[in-house]
Amino acid sequence: MTSKRFIAGFALSAAMAPSAPAFAAGSGGTEFTPLPVIKKVKCISHCSGDRRVQAGGAIKLVGKRLGEVETVVFLGSGKTAGDDVEATVLSARRRVVRVEVPLGAPSGRVSAWSSEVVGSEPSRRIEVLPPPPPERSVRLSPASGPREPGAPRLETGVSTTKAFFAGTKVRFSYRVNDTEPVPVHIELIHVEDGMVVRSWDRGPVEPNVVHTIRWSGKSAPGKSANAGRYVWRLSAQDSEGLTAESSNSSESVRDAFDFYGHKFPIRGRHDYGDSGARFGSGRGGRSHQGQDVFAKCGTKMVAARAGKVKFNQYHSAAGYYLVIDGYRSPYDYVYMHLQDRSPWKPGEKVRTGQKIGRVGDSGNASGCHLHYEMWGSPGWYDGGSPIDPFRPLKRWDSWS
Repeated sequence: MTSKRFIAGFALSAAMAPSAPAFAAGSGGTEFTPLPVIKKVKCISHCSGDRRVQAGGAIKLVGKRLGEVETVVFLGSGKTAGDDVEATVLSARRRVVRVEVPLGAPSGRVSAWSSEVVGSEPSRRIEVLPPPPPERSVRLSPASGPREPGAPRLETGVSTTKAFFAGTKVRFSYRVNDTEPVPVHIELIHVEDGMVVRSWDRGPVEPNVVHTIRWSGKSAPGKSANAGRYVWRLSAQDSEGLTAESSNSSESVRDAFDFYGHKFPIRGRHDYGDSGARFGSGRGGRSHQGQDVFAKCGTKMVAARAGKVKFNQYHSAAGYYLVIDGYRSPYDYVYMHLQDRSPWKPGEKVRTGQKIGRVGDSGNASGCHLHYEMWGSPGWYDGGSPIDPFRPLKRWDSWS
């Protein structure tokens, strides 16, 4: 992409106006290539306005000399080629080009390219929104992807639409309906950048039988995957070379799930109280070191982040409290005023989303609530310092 941007910039600024033709070297002379012109961009599917499109949707470019366009480039910030994303056109006519918006396409302007060296001036800006929420598909259902006539028929399903770091494993289930065992290839794709984080070659697998793959949240041994949308893709090819795929290359809804690093700890109705509940508010000559979140006594409480239990004790002010050293996190996570002592012992490992107790009012508490703290390295009252957890809690609350 760097070459495209450099050549186009040089040609447009130094040699030609947007309406001028371009000439490329060919055998025995020159080859005429008309320079595309984009006059407007309009969303045509998965839209939230004319120039607001959800990833996986489609847009059309309207202009002149577009019939030879092969590639549309989403330019992102426009400052460097680092965030550019290319998309192959769905159809191209003289005045209209239709293109599917890639899953990792950035917001910004777009340009249309007829060859490696002939591209249009950038269009007006278009906003690319996150893709629609994943479809719930716990039970197997017929796949919607491309299938050659006579190829195996595929059914797929995924156990959840939300997964959390070091939480419950995600299960992808599939069935290949055919008369003989069929080799299959499975990929797990990070939507934002299109990267394949894991792949599996299975087969030949027994036909007409449900098979399952489990993913624990790692992109490689010892390496955690990034947060974001993930999609499972299955392809199968029978002995005659006929191929079926579980979804289209740009699909971001079917067999998809969102992966998060934290889960909101209170699993019931709650509120954040008034200003006195906030981090830094006065507490009789001292400063409040956490955020209070109010909920009904007995409401289930879970670990916001997996980790190892450091303390499980009782204090006259904090009541029953638990401190967890976050796994692959710079923070200690502190939960106070539990209804009863947590069942977890120091040294034991807790998974994200695993129950650690219930909301209570033990210790010096006015009403049932969780007093929640986050401490930076090296940890809680061990040289670390507390941070304001309000914004993290609100983010986790929005997706949990």
